[in-house]
Amino acid sequence: MLIVVALVALTADILSKITVVATLQDEEPIELLGGLLTLRETRNSGAAFSIGTGYTIVFTLIACGVVVAILRTARNLRSLPWAICLGLLLGGAIGNLIDRLLRAPAPFKGHVVDWIQVPHFPVFNLADSAIVCGGFLAVALAARGLQIDGTRLTDNDDAEPEPEQQPPAPPPAQPSADEAENAPAKEPAQDAGKGTPGETGEKT
Repeated sequence: MLIVVALVALTADILSKITVVATLQDEEPIELLGGLLTLRETRNSGAAFSIGTGYTIVFTLIACGVVVAILRTARNLRSLPWAICLGLLLGGAIGNLIDRLLRAPAPFKGHVVDWIQVPHFPVFNLADSAIVCGGFLAVALAARGLQIDGTRLTDNDDAEPEPEQQPPAPPPAQPSADEAENAPAKEPAQDAGKGTPGETGEKT
């Protein structure tokens, strides 16, 4: 599922950029829905939504690291929602990474093609949308306690285990009536220094 979602996001991004470059480059923007959506071809040297322009090679290296991290994390993937989340992140990251590697002005310094504009928001593309949707989904899954391996983290998992309580010692067993009657009588202890019965006092 991760691979399927990533391929869908990547394919949609690549095809849309090819179409935009072929039809909108050096052309007037196209306004749709009464100006709520504008299609215009622009080039972005920064991160998503034109953030950090001028640091293209830095964002290229970061994108490479993100792709490697997602592929390493996928080895422990056992959750369908997390597969969709990571697939969106992977497809979006690769989509913009291809632009940075292959487009002008130079390899690793290529400018990303952006073409979607809404009021009061920077121009973006489908790869940016996939990254943002994957990020929001990751936050939602983490808030619900769903782990990548399919397990769910609960409040009880974070609580410290209580120490085991030892059961109280049982009271000493009391002898039964028959045992008390059959028990031998204890001889009285003789005081030290006293003579035995029948002995007389000192001789005169």
